[in-house]
Amino acid sequence: MITCFIRYHIDPTKKSQFIRYAENWGEAIPRCGADLIGYFAPHEGSNTLAYGVYNIENLAAYEQYRARLAADPVGRENYEFAQSEKFILREDRTFLKLASHPPGGKPGER
Repeated sequence: MITCFIRYHIDPTKKSQFIRYAENWGEAIPRCGADLIGYFAPHEGSNTLAYGVYNIENLAAYEQYRARLAADPVGRENYEFAQSEKFILREDRTFLKLASHPPGGKPGER
C-alpha cells in the first residue's frame, strides 16, 4: 500500500471553490478505486496550502485509478471546474510508504 499526498497551493480568495472541489473528490475518488483519507483546506496558519490524501495499492493501480477518474463524470466535471475557476495555483504529488508501526500493528497495516 502506498499513500499519495497532494499539496495544493491555492488562491486564498477562492477557498470556497477548493472546498467544493474537495467535496466532489469525496464522491469520485472512492468510486474510482482509491481509499480516500481526506482533503484538507486551510484553517489556521497558511491560507494558501491545502492537501489531499489517499491510499492506493501500488503505482500500477494508481495508473488504472487515474484513467477511471478521468473518465468518471464527476471527475471530469471537477477537473473542468478547477481549470475554469483557477483556484489551484500549484499541485505537487508525493507517494509515500508507511514506515512506522501503528499501535498494535505492523508497518502498512491500518
